[in-house]
Amino acid sequence: MFNGIIYNSGSVVNILGSKNSSEITIKTNLAFKKSELGNSLCCNGTCLTITKIKRKLISFYLSKETLDKSNFKSVKIGSIINIEKSLSYGKKVSGHYVQGHTDTTGVVDNISILNKTWIITFEIKKNFQKHLVDKASIAINGVSLTMSNIKKNKFKINIIPHTLKLTNLVKLKKNDDVNIEFDIFSKYLLNLKK
Repeated sequence: MFNGIIYNSGSVVNILGSKNSSEITIKTNLAFKKSELGNSLCCNGTCLTITKIKRKLISFYLSKETLDKSNFKSVKIGSIINIEKSLSYGKKVSGHYVQGHTDTTGVVDNISILNKTWIITFEIKKNFQKHLVDKASIAINGVSLTMSNIKKNKFKINIIPHTLKLTNLVKLKKNDDVNIEFDIFSKYLLNLKK
């Protein structure tokens, strides 16, 4: 479990594999102990298991399911990845509960800037629009944000300079893919209605 507050990132230095599975290696200044091998790490909003630790390099295995549901299928050498370690008991949750279970990807439809705030419009597949709720939490590339201005399968988020400085959202351009995880509570409530 994570909380979508990102303080660390890493860059992709190696990708091995095919479209059905791959291994990705990320270089980061975030410290890892050998005992953290096998731990979960939220990478761009996707919960991955650490398979190798070598100094500042950490590696992960990506299954076909992960590649199908996330933007890792289009990640390249040099891509910047948002990183968050799992919450520990008693740690403050200042974002929202993020599982790292990417639901789908979204596409950047528009970026505008008002003073120093970025206002980004995202478009998602129509079958996911039932999860769009005004002022509800959403994780974009693992960052806890709030939706607004919902119109059919599009919504906006406002990103303040502090968040831009600490995350890879500052590198977004029109038509870029992002990982999206909808609020866990909305998913459970929708399932109860069935």
